[in-house]
Amino acid sequence: MATGNAAIAVRVEKASAARPLKTFLSRYFYFCMSLVMAALIVSGFSRTVDAGLFHANPPRPLLLWIHGAAFSTWVVLFIAQSALVRVRKVSLHRSLGCFGAGLAALMVVLGVIVTVVMSRFDLTVLRRKNADTFIAVPFADMLIFGTCMALAIYWRKRPEFHRRLVFVATCELMDAGIGRFDFIFNHNLFYAGVDLLIVAGMARDWFVDGRIHKVYLYALPVMILLQGVAVYAWRANPLLYQAMTRMILGL
Repeated sequence: MATGNAAIAVRVEKASAARPLKTFLSRYFYFCMSLVMAALIVSGFSRTVDAGLFHANPPRPLLLWIHGAAFSTWVVLFIAQSALVRVRKVSLHRSLGCFGAGLAALMVVLGVIVTVVMSRFDLTVLRRKNADTFIAVPFADMLIFGTCMALAIYWRKRPEFHRRLVFVATCELMDAGIGRFDFIFNHNLFYAGVDLLIVAGMARDWFVDGRIHKVYLYALPVMILLQGVAVYAWRANPLLYQAMTRMILGL
């Protein structure tokens, strides 16, 4: 009887210890992850942005500056929106959401156009061989980001779907920062970093809610498939893909 009471006491103690962590993750997970993502972007781009943009020789096209400003604004907006939810400024969150929807649409268009423009620039101005083969990666990013954001807007009145779809969409953009580290880029690990961020969201759900939300269960397998296809096309460069890239880039 004493042993049974001791076991119950241990379980109660563990449950009590876990409760503050559950409360914290329930309330602040997305805000904390927005800061983690900002740190990834800053640490990654700090390695390349000076020579590749600020003091680039030859100067990069103006469109690249606009692209960088738009994507930086998205990271700041994601932090702000996560913070507004936590302080219960729902009306302001919704107002900024309208701006965010427009920004997301602009980012998809910019992402595609900048990929084409910079691929041509790399090939014709910088004379980088095989610069055209990488376009599958940013195209896949824009497909995933755009689809997730379209669904997030559609389900904007269902917070449990909306917040996870925005989170997943933003995670997909992180490969741009993660891939700035040479080892990660050379070993095709940037998408693994993206997916680990999403796995963190799944772990949060499991710990807090006792189940993983269906957004993750549907989104992550599709993302991994598209990411794998993009990396294969980039690295293997099959003949059909070569023909497609020449047509897209007008070569």
